Amino acid sequence: MGKVAFVFPGQASQYPGMGKELAEQYPAARAVFSEADQTLGFSISKMCFEGTEEDLKLTANTQPAILTCSVAVVRVLAEKGLAPDFVAGHSLGEYSALVAAGALKFADAVQLVRKRGSYMQDAVPAGVGAMAAIMGLSPAVVADACKRAAKGEICSAANLNSPEQTVISGHASAVKRAVEIASQLGAKRAVILAVSAPFHSALMAPAQEKLEKDLKQTEFAVLRVPLVTNVDADTIASGDEAREALVRQVTMPVRWEESVRLLIDEGVNTFVEVGPGRVLSGLLRQIERSVATLNVEDEKSLAATVEKIAGARSDAA
Repeated sequence: MGKVAFVFPGQASQYPGMGKELAEQYPAARAVFSEADQTLGFSISKMCFEGTEEDLKLTANTQPAILTCSVAVVRVLAEKGLAPDFVAGHSLGEYSALVAAGALKFADAVQLVRKRGSYMQDAVPAGVGAMAAIMGLSPAVVADACKRAAKGEICSAANLNSPEQTVISGHASAVKRAVEIASQLGAKRAVILAVSAPFHSALMAPAQEKLEKDLKQTEFAVLRVPLVTNVDADTIASGDEAREALVRQVTMPVRWEESVRLLIDEGVNTFVEVGPGRVLSGLLRQIERSVATLNVEDEKSLAATVEKIAGARSDAA
């Protein structure tokens, strides 16, 4: 059997009820939710299990909610004897990946992402920024559309997700122009996203400054398994590299397709999406269909993933 990578979802994977089943059935998952509640001083677990979509959509809630669910799943997988050879996370997911790799304490991570969400929310007044997903155009063509649309404003690639999908970010008017240009250039779809701020763009500089101070005061340990960073699409192993990558990540694009290709080059042939939703599983299929794509978010997906990996390992033996 080849190597296994755990990949962790970012914002937009949240949904009401996430994590509830595993927390009810596994003390290890329950412990993660209760640690998050104590650390944050409010019940993020209640928000995950019973909250509305509106509550969960607020960035300052979304980020700790997704992180907590993902780490709860990691703890359950560890009890089942499943550990990754590599980790990576999409944007916010990089924090979950660092907890899984032992570089960041969960309590520190959950406080950091709560602040990160607030800083991002506050960096740009509501309505000033926007993001859009462009489907069916190459990243180079999208970059050209952004350049043409900018007209002195900010408009740039935020997530280089797959050969088929690039998300752009910047001033709302420039993003809207880029969507129109992309449609004229033959995009299959070009849609404005329902997000609260223009993430991964230069407009996030105020958030980056504030977060950098918090990150500098946080302890990062050596990683137990290598992590592929969003910002460089390269493997790191030291805590200092991890911290520095998280700082730059706020205003820089997420190089997801390159990150996945690097993992495949490193011998990964099984990807497990750890946490809510299947956004990354969908992107993986667009990037490389020959790899196995699994996910764990509830009891059913947990059982299926454990069985598949155990089966593959016994065949390899």
